[in-house]
Amino acid sequence: AMAAAGAYRCVECHAEAAELYRDYRRGVLRISICKSCQKPVDKYIEYDPVIILINAILCKAQAYRHIIFNTKINIHGKLCIFCLLCEAYLRWLQLQDSSQNIDPDDLIRYAKEWDFYRMFGIASLEQTSFLLGIFITLRWMRPKMLKTKSDFILLLKALLLSSYGKLLLIPAVIWEHDYTPLCLAFIKVFVLISNSQAIRVTLNLNRLLPWLAIFIGLILENGVVCLFQKMGWDV
Repeated sequence: AMAAAGAYRCVECHAEAAELYRDYRRGVLRISICKSCQKPVDKYIEYDPVIILINAILCKAQAYRHIIFNTKINIHGKLCIFCLLCEAYLRWLQLQDSSQNIDPDDLIRYAKEWDFYRMFGIASLEQTSFLLGIFITLRWMRPKMLKTKSDFILLLKALLLSSYGKLLLIPAVIWEHDYTPLCLAFIKVFVLISNSQAIRVTLNLNRLLPWLAIFIGLILENGVVCLFQKMGWDV
């Protein structure tokens, strides 16, 4: 549990901590107490992963601090790719549904075309624009918060992890019903709320600035969408 000074964070007050617990051997562990708030540095190290996941879904700041600062999760890239694949598949499926030709041979030929990869590329560019808008806003409003490369990487990982809600796109499509558009809207809102909480926890900000950064990110993302639409592409 030992690490360099400031490697961990207290899940309650965001203060730096050198260790999460102390091992006295023979199965005896003692959770470290935060010197700032006098509470356990990270209560979640005793919790079941399911409980941690539930707290993360509820967007609790303590759970986000535990995941971002006090765990070694290296699935950010894989999660990002999988979420983009989910979004690309949803768009590709909607594009296929919009086709009036129901000939099976045409559908098979359609499936072999590059439309899916095009949708994946468009989704990737939109995601990049969204993240770029967030970083530009935060860099402009709080330049001291993102001074080093490691600060950018940590925030990027937090944003990618907090986008896990996009995985719900596949069940929403599989269980298709009349309320699917509403479900997709709720998923989008949930992802944005998670992104906001990730920014707030990572940089220890108030609620206003993260939402401003997300708003700017959405403007850039929608700008990319409008650009593709002017080019005559279905997005």
